[in-house]
Amino acid sequence: MIDHADELISAAEFGRRYRMLAMRLEREVLGKQREIALALTCLLADGHLLLEDLPGLGKTRLAAGLAAAFGGDFQRVQGTPDLLPSDVTGSVVFGRDTDVARLLDPAARREDLPLRRGPVFTNILLCDELNRTPPRTQSALLEAMEERQVTIFSHTFALPDPFLVIATQNPVDLDGTYRLPEAQLDRFLMRFALGRPDTATLERILTELGPERRTDRRSAARPVADVSPPELLQMIRYCYSLPAAAPVREYVTALIEATDPDRDRAVRLGASPRAALALLAAARARAAATGAEYVAVDHVRAVAVPVLAHRIVLRDPPPEHVSTAQDAYVTELLRRVETPKRIAA
Repeated sequence: MIDHADELISAAEFGRRYRMLAMRLEREVLGKQREIALALTCLLADGHLLLEDLPGLGKTRLAAGLAAAFGGDFQRVQGTPDLLPSDVTGSVVFGRDTDVARLLDPAARREDLPLRRGPVFTNILLCDELNRTPPRTQSALLEAMEERQVTIFSHTFALPDPFLVIATQNPVDLDGTYRLPEAQLDRFLMRFALGRPDTATLERILTELGPERRTDRRSAARPVADVSPPELLQMIRYCYSLPAAAPVREYVTALIEATDPDRDRAVRLGASPRAALALLAAARARAAATGAEYVAVDHVRAVAVPVLAHRIVLRDPPPEHVSTAQDAYVTELLRRVETPKRIAA
């Protein structure tokens, strides 16, 4: 166990830890190397992940596998129309002798608060079918996702570090759902789909993840994590230490400005400055994962679609294929925005 998470590790040590994390996840989520790399990029960029896909494709396995790989705590919340904000963040336990006036006093000691901590007090929180929860419950996650804290009865409580929200939504079954507002979508660093497995992978799933494996996992002790939470925090800090030269920052700026509705009439809402920061953070994590010692334009391009697509609102997208249209728009954006000449030369 490493006590000093703020110590900067070497590139070789980062690579060793990254390979262990990737190998662990590849044993849990078969045939999805690209999606695993994106999930690890999101984790190492200290962001949150939105998985928009059909049920049964491995979203829960991916979330639980991430937590197990670094020994973090994992909690799951099932989105339902009657889910309350306190069901996620926690609440005060009232008793016969509870002094409500003292609870409302910000100067009161937090240690004396009779608090029931919600599932948000974890390292990885899976919010399954987040769009089935009412807007009040969705908004309760905003403070947790942005500030890494929750407020209960005027008292603020810090969340564990690292902290990652993985939310899912079904893009087909939209009955009884509440569309996630743009302000909340903007808090997710990435959005992508796991997709259906190919034939060979489906056969591996039947062989390697069948009833025998499930029985063994229930009876076996929890496997030892390959990387500890303090070691993961060191990896996150290493990613943020990678330099991004001025031409790379100019390229990120050019991509963001190209989505301005005043420049492109196909766009109703373009990417924000927060999107620019998210894109550069994800590019840094991607660069570190590939063994690079600095951020290049190729690292930005590799993460642009999952980082930017869900932040852009198009004027006339096909109603049934909004996400596909957003992905296609960013893919076309990468083709028409020129690479800075100082890099291209």
